[in-house]
Amino acid sequence: MKRFLATVIACVAICAVQAQSRTVRGTVTDAADGAPVVGVAVTVENGTAAAVTGLKGDYTIKASQGQTLVFSFLGMTTQRHKVGAADVIDVKMAADNKVLDEVIVVAYGTTKKETFTGSAEIVTAEKLKDRPVTDVTKMLDGQVAGVMSTSGGGQPGSGAELRIRGFGSINASNSPLLVVDGVPFDGDLNSINSSDIESMSVLKDASAGALYGARGANGVILITTKQNAGRGEAFSVRLSAKVGVSSRAIPSYNTMSAREYMEHMYLACYNDLVYTEGYLPSVAAGMTTGRLARQILGTDNIYNIYDKEIGQLFDANGKIVKDARPKYNESWLDEAEAKCPVRQEYQVSVNGSGKNSRYLASLSYLNEEGTLKTTGFERYTVRVGADFSPKKWFDFGANVNYAHTDSQFLGSEGTANNTNVWYSAMLMAPIYPVYKKNPDGSTVYEDDKKVFDYGSSRPAGAQNNRNSVATLFDDDYYTLTDNVSTRAYVGFNWKGLKFTSNIGVDNVNAYETTNYNPFSGNAAGTGRLTKESSRMMSYTWNQLLSYKTRIGRHNIDAMAGHEFYNYNMRYIIAERTGFPFADYDDLGMGSTLAEANSASDNYSINSYLCRVNYDFSDRYYFSASFRMDASSRFKKENRWGAFWSVGASWRISQEKFLSDVSWIDNVTLKASYGVQGNDNLGSYYAWQSLYDMNYPNANQSGAVINSIENQDVTWEKNGNLNVGVEFRLFDRLTGTVEWYNRKTTDLLLEYPMAISLGFPGYYANVGSIVNRGFDITLGADIVTTRDWRWNVSVMGSTLKNKVLKLTDNGEDIINGVYIIREGQEINTFYMSKSAGVDPTTGEQLYWAYEKNADGSMKPGSEYVTNDATVAAGCKYLQGSRIPDIYGSISSSLKFRGFDLGLLFTYSLGGKIYDSIYNAMMEPSFVGQTYHRNALRTWTAPGQRTDVPRTTTTASTQITDRYLVDASYFAVKNISLGYSLPKRLLGKVGIESLRVYLAADSPWTFTHLKGMNPQASFTGSTSYSYTPNRTFTLGVDLKF
Repeated sequence: MKRFLATVIACVAICAVQAQSRTVRGTVTDAADGAPVVGVAVTVENGTAAAVTGLKGDYTIKASQGQTLVFSFLGMTTQRHKVGAADVIDVKMAADNKVLDEVIVVAYGTTKKETFTGSAEIVTAEKLKDRPVTDVTKMLDGQVAGVMSTSGGGQPGSGAELRIRGFGSINASNSPLLVVDGVPFDGDLNSINSSDIESMSVLKDASAGALYGARGANGVILITTKQNAGRGEAFSVRLSAKVGVSSRAIPSYNTMSAREYMEHMYLACYNDLVYTEGYLPSVAAGMTTGRLARQILGTDNIYNIYDKEIGQLFDANGKIVKDARPKYNESWLDEAEAKCPVRQEYQVSVNGSGKNSRYLASLSYLNEEGTLKTTGFERYTVRVGADFSPKKWFDFGANVNYAHTDSQFLGSEGTANNTNVWYSAMLMAPIYPVYKKNPDGSTVYEDDKKVFDYGSSRPAGAQNNRNSVATLFDDDYYTLTDNVSTRAYVGFNWKGLKFTSNIGVDNVNAYETTNYNPFSGNAAGTGRLTKESSRMMSYTWNQLLSYKTRIGRHNIDAMAGHEFYNYNMRYIIAERTGFPFADYDDLGMGSTLAEANSASDNYSINSYLCRVNYDFSDRYYFSASFRMDASSRFKKENRWGAFWSVGASWRISQEKFLSDVSWIDNVTLKASYGVQGNDNLGSYYAWQSLYDMNYPNANQSGAVINSIENQDVTWEKNGNLNVGVEFRLFDRLTGTVEWYNRKTTDLLLEYPMAISLGFPGYYANVGSIVNRGFDITLGADIVTTRDWRWNVSVMGSTLKNKVLKLTDNGEDIINGVYIIREGQEINTFYMSKSAGVDPTTGEQLYWAYEKNADGSMKPGSEYVTNDATVAAGCKYLQGSRIPDIYGSISSSLKFRGFDLGLLFTYSLGGKIYDSIYNAMMEPSFVGQTYHRNALRTWTAPGQRTDVPRTTTTASTQITDRYLVDASYFAVKNISLGYSLPKRLLGKVGIESLRVYLAADSPWTFTHLKGMNPQASFTGSTSYSYTPNRTFTLGVDLKF
């Protein structure tokens, strides 16, 4: 018995010794280059011990023999090593190109991409890091199939417009919903530091976005900022700096030189005399020079740019004599544009973690000078965040982002040459100087400064009594904005059941000043000072209860919750005139009150939502979501709307009959359908009558009804069908092919009424529109060796848009050169059709037709006319801006420490009405410049050309002559970087250091030089701030 007890005691002692934990140490290196990997999480599987690798890739951890150590690091394949007798375990980790794509952010959570039944794409920080953009919307151009983007303006701080899978509304908004860190965002996107962004997810179908209900009909963009450090991660500091220079990305139009302009105007004056006023050619020849001088050269011919008197300047053929020399050469665009404006951006961030906490903080500064003189954008941001887990069942956290911005801008829209520098600078004839000139052509100076020429005798088209370049310096325009965005949560967990309450608050306070001097320009004689102030606050509060469980091969994930959203805006404006001197900044100094007004907007949504995800054996997936929204934009009886989606997917590659096919890594078939809503109708509530209060009677207020109510107005509804396949083959080729059909019903349109009733109509839900097409994304890992990695991706999307129904009588909606008609694409061009130029007279010819009683064209009745009035009544459908296919091509090449990234975007098909080109071919006012294509103008009987006889004023009808092929190919981004070897950096305590050069939007190739093919979705050009190209040198440092 004693011997037995001794044996038992000895065995127990041996087992106790074997089970006793000991210190295990080792080094983790990169399998590709042998460099230490810093920040690898080392944990004991099913245990509590944890460690993180240091600067040399080293770690120590307590573990027992037989336990398993887990080594994990984002972007690398997780490894497991069983602890044996050895005390040293060295690990080599390899890159995992699939990891970053496995998890995507979706509505109210995250999911694995292969299990997701909807349509969503993620753009990671890796793809965004080298883009020197201020507004994050410009980052998505070319990154996601199915997303169309405008170029956005060049005004520093401005953003782009985005459309996801077409145009779902006519009067309501077509913009996607923006969500930041799980909560809809109402702040200014330029307040978000792009370096703080971890990823951007684009939700494109109902299965992905139906949980956002009333506001998700146009797609959803989820912006996820960089989160706090992972549990056990070491303290780290990141520094980044970007410095670059900018210039205009779109070249200027090819306009006439001073010589060409003078000769062309000579011809125009001659044609006026002969063909308009009826003078004989011989008589007109003797009158043309005098007519020309009176038209464009001003008092005493002071704008004669040549060194010869006007009577000696032209030969008998209307050409400037060869020995004439210009006395000066000034370009208005050159004088308005800044030379090498600088863009600089700096950021520092820290993050780390404790036993039960994680934290992050960042500071950034941005200063971007505009390509237009005196314009710019300056921003300071501060971001702090932390979360805590004091108990396994309880966690909470918050992050706050503050941004202060100062935007120096100017009026750069429209066609008023006294407020829009771009308009005037592009259209000024080349003979007019920006600065006053002496008789010999030299510039006049006062106090060592050039004196602006205000052109008191310039013609109307040449800024008579104004100088828009001078307004850049004489007037002042700026906006100061403070943005505060707060996100906070608290969570409770218990055996798969989780309750989370989230709150997000956005505050934006803006203060804008516009100051016009009293001596010249827009407010000459009086001066004008305008002050505007606005305050916006919105908040979203939700409470979500979720449950996850696995029963055998069945996985169930369910969520239900409530959400409340509130938006409140207040705005006030005051304006005074009558200022005695310049440089005033107080309204009280003005003698006359010109305006004092205010406005407010309140909006709220109350919601209930739920979602169920189910999968069987990681092979068959099903999802369903439902949301009820009540919007304050509709009458109480119509406020509630129900929105839902269902989706299913089948990972066919997991089936046994494909288990032996080694080259198939994954193939997933998926389909989804759902209904979403759109209540984004603006602050005007169509269910209420609108009164105009600007009808006072003596000292009493007065009002008239401006629009009539319709209390039955409700949501626009969007039914969205998505069918697709995702695949990965040969461990190299990836692809996604999706077909979508997006139909909007109950479009809010103005329903016509009899004119005798006193109203043009009332708003009603009567229309429908459909968008359908394909989104295709293909990728290939062409080279994957130890030293080389080369990946190429190609995206292509198609869009077919059709208006199915308008009002009951199908009445067209015509707006300028556009028409919205049943059976046609939205915003189809509707204009006269050119029949060429009459070779005998040089007149513009048009196609015309006889009409039926309903206004339609009688078959076979077409004829040619030179009557512009007749042509104006015989317009044709001329296509739209919507392209046949659009997309991008990207390449990522890495060789050891070097990396080269390329991004190209393209668009094929569609048309653009280039109103700027039209204005340059047929100026509306004397004094405006001409495009060089106008040199092809008709000059003599029998000549065949496509440009009609020139005159001093435009008198032709707008035709398809100015519809330009909208196709383009753009080089969006080129970046070349070098990351120093980690072995060298580790010796000086640095984890990583990368230096790079980047070119953003360096080249765009179009069918017409000067035209911006991404100016708008409707296919029109404008005299707005020209987009920029930027060349940047950057440094990223982490230690």
